[in-house]
Amino acid sequence: MLKLCGFALSNYYNKVKLALLEKNVAFEEELVWADRSPALLEHSPLGKVPYLVTDQGSICESQVILDYIEAAYPEKPLLPADPFAAAKVRELITFMELHIELVARDLYTEAFFGGKVSDEVKERSRKLLNRNVKAFAQLAKFNPYIGGDTFTMADCAALVHLPLAAMASKIVLGNDMLDGLPVREYTKMLGERATVQKVNADRKANQELMMSLRK
Repeated sequence: MLKLCGFALSNYYNKVKLALLEKNVAFEEELVWADRSPALLEHSPLGKVPYLVTDQGSICESQVILDYIEAAYPEKPLLPADPFAAAKVRELITFMELHIELVARDLYTEAFFGGKVSDEVKERSRKLLNRNVKAFAQLAKFNPYIGGDTFTMADCAALVHLPLAAMASKIVLGNDMLDGLPVREYTKMLGERATVQKVNADRKANQELMMSLRK
């Protein structure tokens, strides 16, 4: 059986977890902190989570994991059969992760972990998010799903990345840089799915565990 390793506060962990749940693929979970321990580095050379343990070995990097799951378990597909339509789904994922989440990630230290980021970082993030979100709005459909009328792996990414980027920018920059997108309505709509409710509940439980360990 597949084993998903990492922790449920990680948006990239939850991206993979949601895909597994949506595809109804049997898997186990193993709590692994991103502590760069020798055991972690054996499976994920950069010490990142998640990684997936299969009968053939381990796979790291969330999008690589999603592509593996899609190929190995083609039932209940999360990619369209048409090559162009599938590429458009991957385009959305790449755009969200490189041009929105990765930019907003520079703000997480101050938004969520009690640290501070410099004014230069804030200004750079504001400028990039302002530009990139406008560009993303030309690609995203929200009709009702991120790519159109069908739930795809792009929704697995959007659910975990967009609200986080919106929250971080509002806390650190003083305004939600994704305010022009219907992220709140979209997230509420996805929240009606049992799979999303499971991911959200486990994320909250993991947050409480982390807070208790820090006391």
